[in-house]
Amino acid sequence: MEWYEAIILGLVQGLTEFLPVSSSGHLVIGREILGVEESGDLVFEVAVHAATVLSTIVVFRHQIWNLLKGLFKFKYNDETDYILKICVSMIPVFIIGVFFKSYVEGLFGSIFVVGVALVMTAVLLFFSDMASNPRRPSPPAKTEESRNGISYWQALAVGIGQAFAVVPGLSRSGTTISVGLICGVRRDVMAQFSFLMVLVPILGEAFLQCVGGEMTGSSLGLLPVLLGFAAAFVSGLFACKVMIALVKKAKLTWFALYCAIVALCIFIFG
Repeated sequence: MEWYEAIILGLVQGLTEFLPVSSSGHLVIGREILGVEESGDLVFEVAVHAATVLSTIVVFRHQIWNLLKGLFKFKYNDETDYILKICVSMIPVFIIGVFFKSYVEGLFGSIFVVGVALVMTAVLLFFSDMASNPRRPSPPAKTEESRNGISYWQALAVGIGQAFAVVPGLSRSGTTISVGLICGVRRDVMAQFSFLMVLVPILGEAFLQCVGGEMTGSSLGLLPVLLGFAAAFVSGLFACKVMIALVKKAKLTWFALYCAIVALCIFIFG
């Protein structure tokens, strides 16, 4: 991978991470267009995903800080409740990461898998739009079950969606937001929960890569990984604020149409 290819792919990751169109799928497509060979590891994907997670932390720094302050009050409050629900949402993807990691890695070499997964993303987005209203009013009262706008079973359902979204082409944000909307969670609640719930899994994967020496042992070399990380972080900072607002307000059907068109192009030209 050349340095400019790493920058392009990093920009693609940063700009598509916050839209329900699958950043991992677009990385595979970008590789195909640029003619970049599959490296045989996930170091680049982990690095650019970690970069966009870092940009998410910057954008949501106040909310994250408030959650941490509430947690260290050592009592069950709104912040503790929210963090526990994020932990519940991470259980399914943890299971996938422990038992099916090698199988998932093998999927990143197939452009056909991306096309099929994009079709699934389009279907999910379409049905979630049918099940929700972008201007849906807030509920008049907060119940204990749906504290913070989401219940534990809804958090688990969203987590299961995130676990399936490890497949390239199946949008993580699109899947989690769609599952949440279908389960009755409001868009504004799901937009924030969807982006915060991914922080620990991706940063944890990046940490394990570093501790295990896989970052230095990558066949890509250090420079492309660093350039891709920087490009994804900068573009992610720009895209995060714009795209999160777009996801909360726009009809997801338009993103479903985009995913369907890209999938059709893959099946025709791929």
